[in-house]
Amino acid sequence: MMIPIIQRNVGWIEVICGCMFSGKSEELIRRLRRTLIARQKVSIFKPKIDNRYSANHIVSHSENKIESRVVEHSREILDGSLESHVVGIDEAQFFDEELVDVCIKLANMGKRVIVAGLDMDYRSEPFQPMPKLMAVAEYVTKTQAICVRCGNPATFTQRTTQEADQVVIGAQNIYEARCRNCFEPPAPETNNKPKAAASANHKTS
Repeated sequence: MMIPIIQRNVGWIEVICGCMFSGKSEELIRRLRRTLIARQKVSIFKPKIDNRYSANHIVSHSENKIESRVVEHSREILDGSLESHVVGIDEAQFFDEELVDVCIKLANMGKRVIVAGLDMDYRSEPFQPMPKLMAVAEYVTKTQAICVRCGNPATFTQRTTQEADQVVIGAQNIYEARCRNCFEPPAPETNNKPKAAASANHKTS
């Protein structure tokens, strides 16, 4: 029986995706804490737009948190991770599409890259750059929430207000987790609105 050879300095990409309130940030924090316990060098990032519960921490809905660095452009992640073994990135859907190339470069450098974000927006359409990250990742974990209407597994994010921009930062005051049967797509006239910058005051993941 041949014993597999484990190559050192081989990197990979892990993606944690799902709807809002499904525990994405919670799972990201859990994985990153384990790497810290193992005394690995870790760099953790979140987008500048995410200034909700904390200016310098990733915070889950259950109020678990881990210190992070706020960046505006994905290329800053590459520069800030050169000495790290593990790179954590939250709210990936808010980054520019260059994030995909950044994650690939980091993995090719032998780093473990863990990315969390929404896979679909409030219209149930793919939320770039998440779909591209899922395509190039070695490991993809799709988390589920509980539908607030019927209690079934929820994979859709329901916006309960009338804003039509793709990005509107909010929490339970704006969004609900819904299952496929309970999800109500927005009216057609709102589906072609461009992605817009948002004022970030509340939690979105």
